[in-house]
Amino acid sequence: MSTAASPRLPAYQIAPNAIWLWTLQGAISSVVLIGAALVLAALSRPDWPGLLRLLATVAPYLAVAYAVVAVLIRPRLRYRTHRWEVTAEAVFTLTGWLEQQWTIVPVARIQTVDINRGAMQRMFGLASVAVLTASSKGTVLIEHLDAELAGRVAPDLATRAAAVRDEAT
Repeated sequence: MSTAASPRLPAYQIAPNAIWLWTLQGAISSVVLIGAALVLAALSRPDWPGLLRLLATVAPYLAVAYAVVAVLIRPRLRYRTHRWEVTAEAVFTLTGWLEQQWTIVPVARIQTVDINRGAMQRMFGLASVAVLTASSKGTVLIEHLDAELAGRVAPDLATRAAAVRDEAT
């Protein structure tokens, strides 16, 4: 279930190492984009149509501008806006820095809880907790927690969900 507003922010921020993960991801995408822009600029020819020539000329500058945002600005903004909390009643997440999304999952709706650790997450000691529900929304992620914390949160959530189901029967 998503809402447009919430009475308060979820209590916890994700792990600070998420900033470094996002910085590395931004750097990788920036290198690829700058490389492509430089190739385009190098291959441009005077007989190309005006708009294409203009694009080939400004592409490296646009790619560098993207790199500044992707490496220096976006990771810190994402860190400030990604929050999470688990209470006795629900799992709350807040994600997004341009478009924020609140997600509230009642513990009673939880079907399974998984821990995911991608290769880059492992480099920074991070993990994500995936909370699967029966809703059409599917899986809700609590992304980029400290791996040790994720290892405690996931079993706790599964236990809480099982207890709620047992009480209902």
